[in-house]
Amino acid sequence: MCQHMPACPSADAFDHEAARLVVSHPEQGWGLLCNGVVVFEDTGELLPDGRCVPAHRAPCGRAA
Repeated sequence: MCQHMPACPSADAFDHEAARLVVSHPEQGWGLLCNGVVVFEDTGELLPDGRCVPAHRAPCGRAA
């Protein structure tokens, strides 16, 4: 799917989130990467094969 040079990481690569954003719908809370991964604002993901990656935000620190 990716036409970039160098090519973006594939959807099954460890660093698949580094692929370029090709469609953005921030008002709906999602975007599509060039490797076919749908990313959500809560950091969850939907992979092209239908698998889901749960949200993986880092925990917030306490305010001082």
